[in-house]
Amino acid sequence: MPSTFTHEFNAHAFKGKVSFSTGIFVNGQFQDGSDNTTIDVINPTTGKVITSVSEGTAKDVDVAVDAAQKAYDTVWGLNAPGTQRSILMSKLAALMQENADELAALEALDNGKTFNWAKNADVAGSIDCIRYYAGWADKISGQTQETTMDKLTYTRHEPIGVVGQIIPWNFPCTYISTVLMMAWKLGPALACGNTIVLKPSEFTPLTAIRMCHLINEAGFPPGVVNVITGYGHTVGNAISSHMHVDKVAFTGSTLVGRKIMEAAAKSNLKNVTLELGGKSPNIIYDDADLEQAVNWAAFGIFWNHGQTCCAGSRIFVQEGIYDEFLKRFTEKTRSLKVGDPFAPDTFQGPQVSEVQFNRIMSYIESGKQAGAKVEVGGERIGTEGYFIKPTIFTNVDPSMKIVQEEIFGPVGVVIKFKDEEDVIKQANDTVYGLAAAVFTQNLNRAINTAHKLKAGTAWINCVNSLHSNVPFGGFKQSGIGRELGEYALNNYTAVKAVHVNLGHKM
Repeated sequence: MPSTFTHEFNAHAFKGKVSFSTGIFVNGQFQDGSDNTTIDVINPTTGKVITSVSEGTAKDVDVAVDAAQKAYDTVWGLNAPGTQRSILMSKLAALMQENADELAALEALDNGKTFNWAKNADVAGSIDCIRYYAGWADKISGQTQETTMDKLTYTRHEPIGVVGQIIPWNFPCTYISTVLMMAWKLGPALACGNTIVLKPSEFTPLTAIRMCHLINEAGFPPGVVNVITGYGHTVGNAISSHMHVDKVAFTGSTLVGRKIMEAAAKSNLKNVTLELGGKSPNIIYDDADLEQAVNWAAFGIFWNHGQTCCAGSRIFVQEGIYDEFLKRFTEKTRSLKVGDPFAPDTFQGPQVSEVQFNRIMSYIESGKQAGAKVEVGGERIGTEGYFIKPTIFTNVDPSMKIVQEEIFGPVGVVIKFKDEEDVIKQANDTVYGLAAAVFTQNLNRAINTAHKLKAGTAWINCVNSLHSNVPFGGFKQSGIGRELGEYALNNYTAVKAVHVNLGHKM
């Protein structure tokens, strides 16, 4: 039998006891993985083990896919009308609302993000996402086409079937947290009638496992959602290459995205959507509201400890305000409190793991060795846990790793630019194209710049602002397809054309 995770929270932000099974979730049941092995879950605040969860294997993926296919053929897919799917999804959202504090506390515990952000942004956003797609479940429709007088033609948007979904903790690219990533994936897939085999990150599996209990409580038929905790090279690879998984969706690094796309092509040529890395530019013109630009720039790069795929990590500042901006930005950065995720005034908690901590510190060292200037930060905090000071580099060269590569941590570079032509050229000098931001009071300049930036999302006078009904995804090596909004439904349906002969005789 799988073990039970029990934890007593006694923080100012949340007090209470949580207890639930930590097995893999297949066909509505929690069970041990086929090898009876486990994975340790580490608290990034202390570096110590919180608990262990069952480790899934490729064999477990096979069992989960069979369960998902059976559910699709019998109780879901074309056998569950949109109204039924909508009711169950609405029930799940209501249960998430009832357990919002617990979900947020779990995110703070094994992800390291602050409790307040987890509750008010991630969990709230997850609930909104599931509710949004619950509203779509009975509104997915095709078209009729006029052809000839003796023929009726129409299209149907049918569910694809069994879909595999792979979400990370945030390594080295995703947005926010496990619970929100899970909602982004489950929402459109369930609304369209697909069944799911999902792999959460081995670093942060607790919220995903707790969500499985809520899925059961909401009344979803067994096999509709299956969750296999495990490693990418086993469970992730098995999902990507499985001959009976009809579609795979992944959020993570561009490198891993390539491997998933290759595995999908080499197996059954399954449909693929990828939300990948970013090195997003944040452009601040001379006429920007300086105070707001500084506040948003700090939020853009340091929010979620810099562990955000759309983080504004390249900050371009026009030469007329460069010195003043840098002065204020440095002061703002120094004022950000780094510490206990459950403390109400903490802005930045620890990085998610020792692996990620070491990766970020290696980039900081690379910047120093390359001759960039550390304006603030550049060091770890304390000796326990994975805390890093918010860091700003200046005097950088476009060829430096800290300018070109996704660091996925609280590390930003500030770059001076001359004019619009200059900054657009610099901003687009990247293999990524996920997001970008523009700060100016000139509306024409704002829109003109936004249109010229090669990015899937362009924010004007704000940054990292996302909504369930607005699509999100990237250009270039930042991905394929879109999350959120009506656009995400396209990822989870197959279009069928039906031709009906009304009397034509041969």
